[in-house]
Amino acid sequence: MATSESGSDQTSSALSDSFRTPYYCEENVYFLCKKLSASGTAAADGSDLFVVFISNEKKQTPLWNQKASKRADGVVLWDYHAICVQRKKEGDTPLLVWDLDSSLPYPSPLTSYVSETFQPSFQLFSEYQRFYRIVHAPIFLRYFASDRRHMKDSAGNWTAEPPKYEPIVAEDGAVHNLNEYNEIHAADVMTNAGDFLNAVFTQRLGAVINENQLEEFFLKMP
Repeated sequence: MATSESGSDQTSSALSDSFRTPYYCEENVYFLCKKLSASGTAAADGSDLFVVFISNEKKQTPLWNQKASKRADGVVLWDYHAICVQRKKEGDTPLLVWDLDSSLPYPSPLTSYVSETFQPSFQLFSEYQRFYRIVHAPIFLRYFASDRRHMKDSAGNWTAEPPKYEPIVAEDGAVHNLNEYNEIHAADVMTNAGDFLNAVFTQRLGAVINENQLEEFFLKMP
């Protein structure tokens, strides 16, 4: 699998394939952040990593170049999606996206990922507009929890086979708060850059921005 930075293709392949469970993107990104830090690909404390939840009020979020798609253009209408953005302090490509469900190079530079996955030139109806909740990885790893209840139907049957490992429990004992991360509304968008930056680095649920702010936030981050 190709990478967009110098390093071992085997390392990227191992990070992408060893723990991914289809349709459990929030758990996949949780363990991805841990593995990137443990492997030395990211800072040991995960301080250069950010978890990004993508959704909208309609819970119908179009993303292109997704492995789950059966279309040539790879488009999928996810209810929500979660990816990892790495902001490296050194190197030719300081902003990288790690998307375990993407068919793009792994990782991809943020600019090309945005272009190929969000297709900004494609005019969406307003109800399909995407919003982004950004959470600093060290905070996410402490507070995120999921007992996978969202993946069962009304009869209690799995809608997709769950991971083999035990569900994720937060440090504070919470067993499920995924809904707090993937529920994203236009009214949640923060417009003041200073307030947004502070929330990302201090708040359990980070902060929400719109698509026009996404690249700008990471580029202008101090």
